[in-house]
Amino acid sequence: MSYTSFDNVGLVKVLSFFQTHDSEYLSGQDLSDVLKISRVAVWKHIKKIQTLGYKIESKQKLGYRLVDDTEKLLPWEITRDLKTENIGKRVYYFEELDSTQNFAQQIAADKKENGTIVIAEKQTAGRGRLDRKWTSPKGGIWFSLIIHPKFDVSSSTLIPILSAVALSKSIKKSLGVETEVKWPNDIMLNGKKVAGILVDASVQANNIDYLILGIGINFDIDTKRLEKRLSKTPNFYGVNSLRENNNNKTPPKILLKEFLFQFEKNLASLNKGEKAKIVKEWTKNAAGIGRKITINTSNGKISGVSQGIDTDGALKIKTKKKIERVLVGDVDLS
Repeated sequence: MSYTSFDNVGLVKVLSFFQTHDSEYLSGQDLSDVLKISRVAVWKHIKKIQTLGYKIESKQKLGYRLVDDTEKLLPWEITRDLKTENIGKRVYYFEELDSTQNFAQQIAADKKENGTIVIAEKQTAGRGRLDRKWTSPKGGIWFSLIIHPKFDVSSSTLIPILSAVALSKSIKKSLGVETEVKWPNDIMLNGKKVAGILVDASVQANNIDYLILGIGINFDIDTKRLEKRLSKTPNFYGVNSLRENNNNKTPPKILLKEFLFQFEKNLASLNKGEKAKIVKEWTKNAAGIGRKITINTSNGKISGVSQGIDTDGALKIKTKKKIERVLVGDVDLS
C-alpha cells in the first residue's frame, strides 16, 4: 500500500469533510450530496479510511462521526497545517519498503522533488551510516528527505549537524523530552540511541546536485526486543524509544512536522552562511564535550578530550600531542 500527497485520492475528500466536522454526525446521504459521489462510494471510502487507522463511529439514524485520527504518517496528515515553505510539501508514503533512501535516490534528480520526503511504516533493508544495517520495525519514524541545496560541498558536512539540532529541538518542543546530540549523527536519550541520521550526496566538481537525508527515529518500539538483535553489532551502546519515556499520546506526525519546520529554518541559516550559529546550537546539547573520549576511525583509534566541533562539522579532540580534527568516525563515550 502506498500513497502520495499529490494523488487525487477520493477517500481524502471524505476524510477531510469528517475532519472539518469532527463533532458532528454526517449521514451517508449528506456526504453523497456534498461530495457528489454515490452512497456506495461513500461507504467504500469510509471502510478504507477505517483500515488506515482512523476511528469512525456509526449510529443508526444519525450517520457517521470521526472519533480519532490515525497514527500512520500518511501524506495528507503531514501536509495538513504544515508550517514550512517548501520542505515536506511533497510526500511519498509506503506501508513497507526496502529503504526510503533507495527510493529517494531514484527520484532525487528531478527538480520538482526538492523538499520531498519519503516515509515507510516499515523498512526491510534500512541502512545507516557506512552502509550499516538499520533495523526499522513498525512503530518508528523512518523517512528520507531530498534537498537541492544552494551551498557548495564545503558546507555539506554541516547537514548532519543542523539536522541533529533540528531533531533534538523538535523532540523537546513536541514531546517535552530532553535529548543529547552525539557526534556525528546520533540523538541520545538517557545515554542510549533514540535516533540516527545519514546523508547521501550526488556531487559534480564542487556543486551538489542533491542531498538525501535519511532519518530513523525510535518513536514507539519494543526496545528490549531490538536490543537483543543489535547487542553484538559494532559501536552498539543501547536503544531507547521516545514514547517509552513519555506518557503523553502525542502522535508521531506532530514530531515529524515540527522537525520539517526546524530543519527548514536551520537550512536557511546555512544558506546565509551562519555556520557559527549552527555549531553553537549543536554545542548546547552535545554529549561528551570536555570529557575524555575515543574515536574509532579508518586509521585507528584516537583518544583525548573532546573540544566540540569546528565550523565544518569536524570533531576536535585534544590529545597529548595536539588537537586532532576528525570528519568521519564513531565516538565512544564510555
